[in-house]
Amino acid sequence: MGIYGLGHDVVDVAAFAEQLGMPGSHMRELFSVREVRQAAARAVLKNDGEAVHLAARWAGKEAVLKAWCEAVGDGPMPYAIDAVPWAGIEILDDAHGRPHVLLRADVERALRESVPQLTGVDASRAFPRPAGVIDGGAASARWHISLTHDGPVASAVALLESR
Repeated sequence: MGIYGLGHDVVDVAAFAEQLGMPGSHMRELFSVREVRQAAARAVLKNDGEAVHLAARWAGKEAVLKAWCEAVGDGPMPYAIDAVPWAGIEILDDAHGRPHVLLRADVERALRESVPQLTGVDASRAFPRPAGVIDGGAASARWHISLTHDGPVASAVALLESR
C-alpha cells in the first residue's frame, strides 16, 4: 500500500457563513442534497449552526481536490478550477457519524482516468462497494478523510491511499 495523494484545507467559518447567507448566493448548490440534509441534522443534534457543518464539508471537498491534484502528478486535471463538479464530491457521515468520501459516478470515472495508477479501470465493475473505495481492477484506492471545527475554523485532511 502507498499514498497517491494528501490534501488539507482550512475554512474561516464566519466568512463561509456570510457567503452562504448572501442573497443570490449559489454556495448551497456546491453541496448535494444529502450533504445539506446531514449538516442540518448535525446542527440540530449539536445545537449549533448549519454553516459550521457545511464549512467542515467544504474543507473536506477542497482537501479531496488537493489530494487528487497530487495523485495526478504532472498529468492534467480533468476539471478547470471553476468547473469542478463540487456536488459530485460528497462528504457524508456513515451510520456512526464518521465522515467518508463518496464520488458521483462521473467524478469517480474522471478520477480513475486522470490518476495514472488507476488508468484502465473498468467503470462497469460491480457496485456497491465500501464507501470511499475506488475499484481499479489491478489497482484500487481508498479515500480517508477527517473533519474538524473549533471556534472560528473548520478543517479537513483527505488521503487517497492505494490498496
